[in-house]
Amino acid sequence: MPAHVPPIADEREGLLAYLTQQRQALRATAHGLTDDQARTTPTASALSIGGLIKHAARCEAGWTDLILQRQRGPQRTAEEDDSAEFALTAQETLADVLDQYEAAAWETDAVIAEIADLGQAVPVPQGLPWFPADVENWSVRWVLLHLIEETSRHGGHADIIRESIDGATLFPLLAAAEQWPDPWFQPWQAPTG
Repeated sequence: MPAHVPPIADEREGLLAYLTQQRQALRATAHGLTDDQARTTPTASALSIGGLIKHAARCEAGWTDLILQRQRGPQRTAEEDDSAEFALTAQETLADVLDQYEAAAWETDAVIAEIADLGQAVPVPQGLPWFPADVENWSVRWVLLHLIEETSRHGGHADIIRESIDGATLFPLLAAAEQWPDPWFQPWQAPTG
């Protein structure tokens, strides 16, 4: 059935399947939007759909880097204003951030496929206020669960933003974006006129 995780064989497959499902839901909130609509902040927050997808791509890539213990590019500091991370700038397009998100997802899935033990330790970065000082390591399993949590939270934000933009809701958007063969929701259609 569309919009549901299919039956799973084991823990790894289940964690990746649920992460994939949440990624698809977040991506679906952008279906049919223009770049200007993806920049829109129609709710009480400063969040936009394009900005949320951009942030999700950056965060997922960052967690994959953490698993691999590698550093790419400058690292965020506690003093840095991260509001630009949540905004789709005039120089960025929705297609760009969707591509970045797809690349981050592909890399995460490929890295996880190569890890023999999901209990493998992932060192917790020290000296940053958003990471606990009293925890030395997480497991790869914990990181995957956190990615599911984070993606779900931002998907909920994006749902509200999308509904504020044009009234579209998740299941009709999914039915349209994924071209469900026998939709149990009327697929979303772009407004005419």
